[in-house]
Amino acid sequence: MLIKLGESGLASCSYAISPLIETHTALRLLSGVDPAGAIRPWVERRRARLAELRRAEPKVGALIAMFRKGGYNADFLLPPPIGPHSSFAGELAGLRATPLALARTEIDLTFPGRQKPGILDAPEVVDALADAFEMAWHTLIEPEWPRLRAVLERDIVQRAGRLAAYGWASALDQLHPRVTWAGGGIAIRMSDPEVYEVKGQGLMFTPSIFSDLIVRSKPPQPFTIVYRARGIADLLGPPVPPHDDALGPLLGAGRAAVLRALAAPATTSQLVAQLGVGLGTVGGHLAVLHAAGLVSRTRTGRSVTYAATDLGLSLLA
Repeated sequence: MLIKLGESGLASCSYAISPLIETHTALRLLSGVDPAGAIRPWVERRRARLAELRRAEPKVGALIAMFRKGGYNADFLLPPPIGPHSSFAGELAGLRATPLALARTEIDLTFPGRQKPGILDAPEVVDALADAFEMAWHTLIEPEWPRLRAVLERDIVQRAGRLAAYGWASALDQLHPRVTWAGGGIAIRMSDPEVYEVKGQGLMFTPSIFSDLIVRSKPPQPFTIVYRARGIADLLGPPVPPHDDALGPLLGAGRAAVLRALAAPATTSQLVAQLGVGLGTVGGHLAVLHAAGLVSRTRTGRSVTYAATDLGLSLLA
């Protein structure tokens, strides 16, 4: 697939965070439809909670039955994200507004010639599937959402900054092994050989914790590229993971954790959410690290972004 940007260039590009996509893709990992990969420790911690939820709520099992590996997956279950400040409630309301006829058509495409759970034949099927997403969100994702969102926001800040400063090739670097900048467009190695041109519908990048790569091309909706965010290793343990290196004894455990988190740029509020410590504590550590030349700070409007300097990165290495 090749997505040509035409004359719109940067103006066509936007970023979004989707709590609904995160819930959807996390369920695929927890149910074993997709491989866990680097998220395996998180999956192992949460799998028992999903099993309990499925036993208590048949709607969740019906939703998971809709997921396919290498086959058709109903589009209405994965609506395009709204923007960087999307709420789960807002996205869920959009899902609930799916016309029943459209939902039935896509459900039938998901179960060609096979028996499906009875819930999927009910007149209230759209609400039932939305209810399942809502239960999964509250049980599995919402308790950790501040931390998850901090990782996603940090990825957007870094990647959007690279796009504005250095162009498309830099912004796409390390986004995904199958995604590159080529021929004035975004080349994606996948089974679809078509060439698309971004016009009025725009192009939306959506970082994700749980998805490896999803590409949606369904005009007039925006072309959407969902990709794995940087920094997901921070989710594999407790908010301040233990380390066996000498950095903790050298700097102190708290300052060492802040410096490790700043291997990718972040704001103070993002660090608070990611590390699970107080604002004053993070601010104190940042002041010391900045005075020592281990982190830099950049002000954009009302926001201040911190990042490890070359000296700080050399300590991390």
